[in-house]
Amino acid sequence: MASPNLSEAVTMTLRKRSRRLADNVSENTALLFRVRERGNSRPFDGGRTIVEELAYAENSTYKRYSGYQTLDIAASDQFTGAEFEIKQAAVAVVMSGLEELQNSGSGRSIDLLGSRIKNAERTFMNNLSADLYSDGTADSGKQIGGLQSVVADAGTGTVGGINSSTWTFWKNQFFDFSDEGVTPSNGTIQSAMNSLWLNCKRNRDQTDLIVADDLYFRYYWESLQAIQRIGSDSLGQAGFQSLKFMGADVVPDGGLGGDAPASHMYFLNTDFLHWRPHSDRNMVPLNPDRYATNQDAFTRLIAWAGNLTCSNRSLQGVIVA
Repeated sequence: MASPNLSEAVTMTLRKRSRRLADNVSENTALLFRVRERGNSRPFDGGRTIVEELAYAENSTYKRYSGYQTLDIAASDQFTGAEFEIKQAAVAVVMSGLEELQNSGSGRSIDLLGSRIKNAERTFMNNLSADLYSDGTADSGKQIGGLQSVVADAGTGTVGGINSSTWTFWKNQFFDFSDEGVTPSNGTIQSAMNSLWLNCKRNRDQTDLIVADDLYFRYYWESLQAIQRIGSDSLGQAGFQSLKFMGADVVPDGGLGGDAPASHMYFLNTDFLHWRPHSDRNMVPLNPDRYATNQDAFTRLIAWAGNLTCSNRSLQGVIVA
């Protein structure tokens, strides 16, 4: 059986790094960085589901009147809730007794342990980043509901338990080049962006983040070649290269290791997007260690639970081909 001293080292090291891991995941993509910047990275501490309250209709009792005319005091149904399932993910840090013996001198076991923890951290960050763009169907629906679910290509779908075909207020906006009979290019991208931006605007609510794959980002970039480009200071300082469009940051997430789906550009109002990790499962080591009954080895799990949620789909949009 593996040494309890090494097990303790695993525990202490993971606990020390778990907060940093949670922060690094939030800083790994422009979407989560902006959501956290807006104060919408909100842990929850329990419940069967994650519920986002929605104001889906105005108060229906507004009435223009004169003198003693009767006013409308009827109850007005204005609020509902979107329920999002709690999704879970974990990565294992494993050590065998032989590896402990081979790395027991001068703190070498800690070096090996540190390398494996760093690898687990990268694995977590890369996979959760990929899940942010998912449709939530991987592993029989155990994946978080990413942008391909929340901001669907055709604007439809059931998100948070609400069917947008029945409740049209819950549809997201979209611009499909093929529906318009237009070929995507650096000469047509700005017109598509203009159209979608207007559809996603409601009074002072408007798109603040645009995330694109490399192709659509390049089309927009090339359409600006003749004029001065202005980037975002905050995202630039966070390591994300960005352009601007109507005040919104335009960020690529394609390229090597990029996760944005091909030929997609998402128009996001991050005031209504929320990163909801469970307060007891936000990149933390699980107790106790898992010891193999028939092996000289032990495993420590790093776990996360939560979901990406949305409280207004109608202010989100996507450009597709």
